Amino acid sequence: MSDPTLDLFGDAPPGDGGEARRDGGRRPPPPRSEPEARSLPAPRVWTVRQVNRAVRLQLEQTLPQLWVGGEMANFRRQRSGHCYFTLKDDAAQLRCVMFRREAVRLPADPEEGMTLKVFGGLTLYEARGVYQLVVAKVEAESEGGMWKLAFDRLASRLDAEGLTDPGRKRPLPAFPNRVGIVSSPTSAALKDVIAVVGRRAPWVRLLVRSTRVQGQGAGAEIAAAISSLASRDVDVVIVARGGGSIEDLWGFNEEPVARAVAASPVPVVSGVGHETDVTICDLVADLRAATPSAAAEAVAPDRKAVAGVLQGLGRRLGKGLAAQARSRRWRLDQAGDMLVRRGRRRLAVSRARLDAAGARMSDTVRRRIRHESGRLAEVAAAMDALSPLSTLARGYALPLDGEGRLLRGVRDFTPGRDFGLRVVDGNVPCEVTGPALGAPLPDAGAVAFESGSTRHGS
Repeated sequence: MSDPTLDLFGDAPPGDGGEARRDGGRRPPPPRSEPEARSLPAPRVWTVRQVNRAVRLQLEQTLPQLWVGGEMANFRRQRSGHCYFTLKDDAAQLRCVMFRREAVRLPADPEEGMTLKVFGGLTLYEARGVYQLVVAKVEAESEGGMWKLAFDRLASRLDAEGLTDPGRKRPLPAFPNRVGIVSSPTSAALKDVIAVVGRRAPWVRLLVRSTRVQGQGAGAEIAAAISSLASRDVDVVIVARGGGSIEDLWGFNEEPVARAVAASPVPVVSGVGHETDVTICDLVADLRAATPSAAAEAVAPDRKAVAGVLQGLGRRLGKGLAAQARSRRWRLDQAGDMLVRRGRRRLAVSRARLDAAGARMSDTVRRRIRHESGRLAEVAAAMDALSPLSTLARGYALPLDGEGRLLRGVRDFTPGRDFGLRVVDGNVPCEVTGPALGAPLPDAGAVAFESGSTRHGS
């Protein structure tokens, strides 16, 4: 008697009566007779878990990984990082899952209704009994695929913020002293930049910040390197990398790199890839160079050009100094003329003021003289009225001794005494020749003498 155990997935054992059908299934064996069925042992009962596991193993071991194309629907990214979506066509649909380790490599989440081409293997989710495709790679059927979609999305957002506006591009310094370089330490791009700068401007100091330039996490490292160099007192930063596929260059298309370039306090030159390669870093940078060597040439001035500039500066300096001297001389002449004119005006004003003050002073003096002259005349008249000379002018005389004392009485005139007689127009020397008489004179205050007793002096 044959083995009663049912092999769901293996080939039917010989003699089980199963025949292969054209649709890939197997016909069930013919029914047994009732006595024969009673003599058979009880069939094996499978659990649901055993069945689902057997189906999962059969799917995973039988079908190889394959590409499946279809329209994407219901895409969702969970907190865990896993992505779930459905591929469908006009007749069927297939559930798909992309686990976190593969999902992190997606440049962008696909849009609803996109035509995708996914690569993966079929399996069965045992807990729910549904089969699904475990996706390892996703590509879009449109030109450029998912990379182009992610590029366009980020470029549109940065353009809306004005980060790609040509108006915000800063000019490069004409003669930089310190140049920062962001590149891989072993790359040919770094060697090209160093060689070009050394040939064109050997006096320029280079500061290299090494970083990964491709692979997962490269974008964050590139952004950190740009920010680090920009804070090291450099004059300009070069971001350099050789050519490669869009996947290789994707680190320069990530948003952190764009933000770091835009936030840099010094100009940034992007020398990433070849001339046909365009990255987000190129769009945001202050200057996009076709190659790393071109970036170095844009930053480092040629020594011959510098020598020509210095010669030109010497000539310009001489001309400038001569022009400055002429200008200063003209200004000095103008200032001298202005000073003379101002001095003359001030002198004329001062002279006019002095003349006016002199005139006022003369008038004041004349008025004062007239006033004082009147007062003096009054005082002179009063003094003249009180002066003894006035009395003398009326015919009187004053006897004075030798010391000028007035002789007032008869007792002052002793015989033989000399005295002077003060008259109105001079002094007459006299001598007493005889005793003076005490009788009053005809006119009071006057003394008569004998003419023979008077001697006139010179």
